[in-house]
Amino acid sequence: MKDERFIRGEKVPMTKEAVRALALSKLELHRAQHLIDIGAGTGSVSIEAALAHPGLQVTAIERNPAALSLLEENCLHFGCHNIAIVTGVAPLFVDRPADAVFMGGNGGNLAKLIDWSLVQLNPGGRLVMTFILQENLNSALSHLHTLRVAALDCQQIQTSQLTGLGSGHYFKANNPVFLISCEKEKPHG
Repeated sequence: MKDERFIRGEKVPMTKEAVRALALSKLELHRAQHLIDIGAGTGSVSIEAALAHPGLQVTAIERNPAALSLLEENCLHFGCHNIAIVTGVAPLFVDRPADAVFMGGNGGNLAKLIDWSLVQLNPGGRLVMTFILQENLNSALSHLHTLRVAALDCQQIQTSQLTGLGSGHYFKANNPVFLISCEKEKPHG
């Protein structure tokens, strides 16, 4: 989905189109029944997932009042009735296990949120995280190497948009984004 389709706010983050497309692919939602979106922001990941997979239940967790307002507006705008908005700070109680967890923000509790996410996931469930800070990437990779995860993958995404300048055009670069994906190990035996 084009970023322009979402209702936006100046200080509310949104996972951009190219990053969102890769993240949704890595979540493997075609085999999921429940997605948890930590730090849902405007709801772009939750909404695109909910629209692409109408049978999917989405739990969108957000703490920022401005973001919550935009998240609610976007859910109404797109008619997404399979998204439950949870006001609060993860880790928090979620009443059912998930098959996929997306973490777009961590609020400084990265290791705790990774551990909580893996507890929430069914065996074989997917965890996908995005970062713009190198330090968060390094912390996440270091922590994941101490845990029982499979199919660990990390990519850096750098995109540019064609932009007009005077009578010509150039490619305006977006900030690089790091994307980590992994799977909760299934029991052996």
